[in-house]
Amino acid sequence: MSKKEVKTNAMRMLDRMKIPYQYEEYECDEFTDGIQVADRLGYDHMLVYKTLVTTGKSGGYYVFVIPIEEEIDFKKAARVVGEKSLEMLPLKDLTRVTGYVRGGCTSIGMKKQFPTIIQEDAAGLSCMYVSGGKLGMQLELQPEDLRKAANAKFADVIRSEL
Repeated sequence: MSKKEVKTNAMRMLDRMKIPYQYEEYECDEFTDGIQVADRLGYDHMLVYKTLVTTGKSGGYYVFVIPIEEEIDFKKAARVVGEKSLEMLPLKDLTRVTGYVRGGCTSIGMKKQFPTIIQEDAAGLSCMYVSGGKLGMQLELQPEDLRKAANAKFADVIRSEL
């Protein structure tokens, strides 16, 4: 390989934990949502997850990893983490709190370890894709490995269709 391999915090953490993963880089100068990324890379939407960072009424931070086509159910999510209510972390605070930028945020290797929940449907997948810790990078790994690396738990936190 002639080009120097770029390692993100997430990749370094996975390497330290001896967790296998694949990564794919793509041209990306600005934020693109998970659906656009999946379409560009030819990934099945069901396997691609986005990372959302929220703040609770108590002032604590919580991380949720959910399918790209789904929306978080703030009531369910608040119950799962024991908060009265949750709201999205303001975008201007994302890098300060997590160390990552919008579109490159991943639940692995944030500045601090925050309570992390992965949508329970992921547990049944053979692999999943999440941001690699910078714009233009996706990681492929097994859901259980993501759970271990992010010290997360599986729970139902997405809106259900009525």
